[in-house]
Amino acid sequence: MIESIITISIAGLLAGFIFSMPIAGPISILITSNALKGRMRYCNIVSLGASIADFGYVFIAVFGLTRLYSLYKPVIPYIFAFGSIFFFYLGYRIIRTKIDIEHLEDKSHRAEKIKRSHKGAFYTGFMINFLNPTLFIGVLTSSFFVITLVASMGFHTGGLAGKMDQNIKEISNAEGIKIENSNVFSIDKFENINIGNNKNRQQDLTSYPKYFHLVISISYALFLSIGSLLWFYLITFLIVRFRQKINVTVISVFIKSLGGVLSLFGLYFGYLAASFFLK
Repeated sequence: MIESIITISIAGLLAGFIFSMPIAGPISILITSNALKGRMRYCNIVSLGASIADFGYVFIAVFGLTRLYSLYKPVIPYIFAFGSIFFFYLGYRIIRTKIDIEHLEDKSHRAEKIKRSHKGAFYTGFMINFLNPTLFIGVLTSSFFVITLVASMGFHTGGLAGKMDQNIKEISNAEGIKIENSNVFSIDKFENINIGNNKNRQQDLTSYPKYFHLVISISYALFLSIGSLLWFYLITFLIVRFRQKINVTVISVFIKSLGGVLSLFGLYFGYLAASFFLK
């Protein structure tokens, strides 16, 4: 049991760290743009809020609460619609930002406004990930990839690999979901991997007490969110630390470009919402 918990925790930590690296996501854009302004604390609080939403999505995906998707699916168009407005507003705010490098380190500079913005940072980070319904599918497929790969290498996963097979099939059978067609996360590809002892994967399903699946699911979700948090803390520190070496004009253009990308996310979510409503 302890071996499985350690294995899954390490896998979750690495997965959270690695899968958070791309800068194309909404949360990465918000953190990068604010880190370039020197707002380290704001970025860290945003990261914490986003990691809480990550934990929720990951836990649902790996614990097997995929049946909740049938209850969640009817409100997805409304989430997309609200998310569209939310992302577009954030992008607009970023584009309109005026960069004042000379006063970034002045603690008294607009102190009251900064204090108020920190209060909303956690909420903003949480809402960015919560209002992204595509995140659930992304979490499900990436977790399936990681856990099944770990199991194929001969490590015990506490029954999680077999459970993920079941979860991925349940979601893939849902109306409009075509996960089984993915060339990257195909179940059949992992069935043919001969690394380690794949029999362990089936034995995992019956060799642990019933409550252990809850423990192993929480462990994976918790450490994945911690891994994500560590990445964003690291990238925030590096950007804030070295931003002074970048020309202020370049920083300003880059931040506004990130704001534009975030606004495009808003437009894309609006398009998805409209598509749902018009069906």
